[in-house]
Amino acid sequence: MNRKFWLLRGLRFLLFAALFITAAGFITMYLWNWLVPNIFHGPVLNFAQAIGLLALSRLLLGGFRGGPGQHRWGRARWNQHQREWRQKMETRMAAMTPEEQEKFRQKMRASCGPPWMRRQASTEEPSVNQAV
Repeated sequence: MNRKFWLLRGLRFLLFAALFITAAGFITMYLWNWLVPNIFHGPVLNFAQAIGLLALSRLLLGGFRGGPGQHRWGRARWNQHQREWRQKMETRMAAMTPEEQEKFRQKMRASCGPPWMRRQASTEEPSVNQAV
């Protein structure tokens, strides 16, 4: 069932990406054909040329870089945010007893992280409890 969920989620993402690209292409084509031929006596674009123009403008003006924090914060500010968060968590963990720390780690493993790690943690926990 988990695989089916991720498959449907991936298909939904692809559908929305295709719809977004199609809408952006038609909007670009419409605006270009409305403005450029009348103002600059330029050529009329078809849909494929509008998609190519979008890709070219993204490459030349925006690039295809990515990663967390690139757009909103910038790399240095993102790294500072990560250091502050890590320090805050280390302070909280230092104030806990070892039992509380292990309980916290188990809760985080169960609720956060990639699904394959969650499944692994949930299958390991019963065997640990049975051995005790």
